[in-house]
Amino acid sequence: MKLNEIKDNEGSTKNRKRLGRGIGSGSGKTAGRGVKGQKARSGVAINGFEGGQMPIYRRLPKRGFNNIFRSDFVVVSLGRIQIAIDAKKLDASKTVDAASLKAAGVIRRAKDGVRVLADGELTTKVTIEVAGASKPAIEKIEKSGSSIKLLSGAAE
Repeated sequence: MKLNEIKDNEGSTKNRKRLGRGIGSGSGKTAGRGVKGQKARSGVAINGFEGGQMPIYRRLPKRGFNNIFRSDFVVVSLGRIQIAIDAKKLDASKTVDAASLKAAGVIRRAKDGVRVLADGELTTKVTIEVAGASKPAIEKIEKSGSSIKLLSGAAE
């Protein structure tokens, strides 16, 4: 290979479109910009502009707020925990907590804690230690002979 023989692969580059080079070129005269007016000129940024009328984003009132202290829980269903136990990814004899769920690949990251929901059935007897759980989930866990310990307090 020689420096004077280096070139791009076939079809990897295209020639730029030369605008405004006569009617015969197919993109002459207005150069694909249509006819006259503000949008035919350069330097146009008119998103949301309504011709001087008060824009809709200023006519409508602001509403609501974002609570910066809100907890963001990772949701895990009972059925998903049971699938992980059946696949031998979770050890039923040990405590099922955020760290073990992450190690088993059930959750990607713990965020502000794990919250268990009642979707699916739990057939294996396990000890679950999580930040929160729904009332139906707690009932199902206790019905299966398992136990649950909530780290953040009461169920919601």
